[in-house]
Amino acid sequence: MTERLIGRERKDGEEWLTLDHPASMNALSLPMLEQLAEAVEDLHRDSGAVRCVVITGAGRKAFCAGGDLRGFQADLAEPTTDRLLARLRYAQQVFDRIEDLPMPVIGAVNGVAVAGGLELLLCCDLVIAAESARIGDGHARYGIIPAGGSSARLPRKIAANRANYLLLSAELLPARTLEQWGLVNQVVADDELTGAVQSLARMLARHSPLGLQTIKQLLRRGLQSGPRAAARAEIGAFASYARSADLAEGLDAFAQKREPVFRDPRRSSTGDGEVAADE
Repeated sequence: MTERLIGRERKDGEEWLTLDHPASMNALSLPMLEQLAEAVEDLHRDSGAVRCVVITGAGRKAFCAGGDLRGFQADLAEPTTDRLLARLRYAQQVFDRIEDLPMPVIGAVNGVAVAGGLELLLCCDLVIAAESARIGDGHARYGIIPAGGSSARLPRKIAANRANYLLLSAELLPARTLEQWGLVNQVVADDELTGAVQSLARMLARHSPLGLQTIKQLLRRGLQSGPRAAARAEIGAFASYARSADLAEGLDAFAQKREPVFRDPRRSSTGDGEVAADE
């Protein structure tokens, strides 16, 4: 029987994914990556039923201690580096699919998040951390270089000189420091982490799923283009979104001074929900 390494729980439109191997500090072994990939693909297929995703780690010691270094050693014992490179490419593909999820993704940091753990967090839209959490890149400490996207995503999340420090020093920093740096949205007492994440997830789940999906697309496109092109992309997005039931519901709710009730995003628009390309 295959060992369960990813916990999955769905309630009220929220999906909680838990890296569940505390004995290894929730390190991203190949079997864990495969189970994480399966869960993420299920979310892509069932996006209409899930309005927010939370990724966290089991236990209090670690969110994720990174990649499986023993597995790396075994791969390097092979005559070529093909197996190691295939493992690294696969991890990047899994991270890309997490980043591509249409609904908001919250990283709930319950302990150490280092190397691949940091790279996983960088694919989340929002990060809430426990007071005791320590976060960093860590690769350089063992003569390893990033391969899960930290050199690409980290300078897009925080100032370049601070990204340089995390990557080059390999130091693990307190969550409070990284809150000040902008990588972490909120730090809470350890025993308040679950409650704080639940509150945020429920708030997001009440918003328009189609609206949040469109905002995520606009934010991503904005990082890939200049400010004027990114602003024009908002108008392109509105060309489709203006026909959506969610916009009509939001405006009606505002006029009637009530809370809006948004529907399954698969039935919220006559358009395809994609951000229109700048022309």
